[in-house]
Amino acid sequence: MQLGIANALQLDRYGTRFNWTEIAIAHFQMTRSQKPSSAMSRYEELQKALKKSGLKLTRQRKAVLNALAKSDDHPDANELHRRTQAIDESVSLATVYRTMTELENNGVIHRLSFQGEPARFEAADTPHHDHIIDVDTGDVIEFQSEKIERLQAEIARELGYEVVHHRLELYCRKTNKQV
Repeated sequence: MQLGIANALQLDRYGTRFNWTEIAIAHFQMTRSQKPSSAMSRYEELQKALKKSGLKLTRQRKAVLNALAKSDDHPDANELHRRTQAIDESVSLATVYRTMTELENNGVIHRLSFQGEPARFEAADTPHHDHIIDVDTGDVIEFQSEKIERLQAEIARELGYEVVHHRLELYCRKTNKQV
């Protein structure tokens, strides 16, 4: 399947066009109305997950949890380490990695591996969404599109399958055109 990027995403095999304005509106609505609970309750959820894994809740791990709870983007371990050190300079990168691994093992966060990038992390309690990765800046933009969801289900059905889970990543370059 060949993807073309202009003012819309075209999936040639099915001739379906996706209006980027609709996707941008869905992204705006998702980020404004469907973001998970406050940083404090997210912090508490992260604390519970670490306790469940049997790790001690040290001052350094609390700093990692605090930085992660305040994140509304997709930080990688180095960025999370930088943010954590602003809270507690004694936190090592190894502590960040160990903490993130335990949170992932407990299903509280998702590790995202985008092509050619270090792993990034996001909260697991967010509603389903897909990602656009800006190939020039590395920015990760979340979006939802009912059209894409319907098309994926239709394609799976036509091939004799039912979608159980999927992850869509679009690697894009920003154009000068405004949609």
